[in-house]
Amino acid sequence: MEINIFQVDAFTNTPFGGNPAGVVTNSKGLKDDDMQRIANEMNLSETVFIRQLEDCYFMVRYFTPLCEVDLCGHATIAGIFTLAKKGYIKAIEKGTKKARIETRLGPLTVDIAFSNYEPQYIVMEQDTPREIGKVDEIQELADAMGIKVEDIGIDGTSAVPEIVSTGLPDIIMPVRNEAVLKSISVDNQALTALSNRLGVTGVHAFALDKDLEDEAVARNFAPAVGIPEEAATGTSNGALIYYLKSNNILKGERLLVRQGQYMNRPSQIACFISRGDAGFKVKVGGSAAIVLEGIMKF
Repeated sequence: MEINIFQVDAFTNTPFGGNPAGVVTNSKGLKDDDMQRIANEMNLSETVFIRQLEDCYFMVRYFTPLCEVDLCGHATIAGIFTLAKKGYIKAIEKGTKKARIETRLGPLTVDIAFSNYEPQYIVMEQDTPREIGKVDEIQELADAMGIKVEDIGIDGTSAVPEIVSTGLPDIIMPVRNEAVLKSISVDNQALTALSNRLGVTGVHAFALDKDLEDEAVARNFAPAVGIPEEAATGTSNGALIYYLKSNNILKGERLLVRQGQYMNRPSQIACFISRGDAGFKVKVGGSAAIVLEGIMKF
């Protein structure tokens, strides 16, 4: 069997930045075991498998090297960008085109911004935000992250780590400043045990920019699903903007998150939040760059 496969850096427009994802643009005929083996062979944090149903309507599934997950932000950005770049989605000269994806969490919408018939920017809807609960195991969490309990929090607020999901449940963990964030040294075994016990994917640690209220820097750790650290995360940053908004820390409706710089893969994730009659709606967006394309034979 042969499939077309791509490696795409998401949340950057520069090759070798952002977060790389595997993209299979036509997964028709692939079995679950095939997808898992392909994701393992790619050995990236996630590989997305796409089956086109109509021009702008797709079935998508996401696999880490170890397991299938419900949703992945950076792989969605990478996948939709690739579909638009390679003509699976018909380009327009200028403006925004909407696509619909079917995930294990249900249908979500994705906006594709075009200029001169080229995709420039992808913004994806997240699942409805859910507050799962505060984390009581603060000492255990601090120990697993290699920091002190007093390093956790936001000065001038009562913010504490909470489990939030906009697709995947993560511990959203504020730290006092970027120096603390940079110093994190994870005990993967301890964090895996804690993550499994709390039913979370991992920890999304962040520090706010002391000069800009709508910018943050973040790091993401998910060894429980085979990802020691990730350079850019869509669902986790979607959960982050909701966390900041629901705790009355973010005053506006936009947040720019810098991630991946300590991995030499600088990323920028744009996050958006709005509130309507049905509650909060969260979106995340960014650009992407195709760095590898080929045929996988098996």
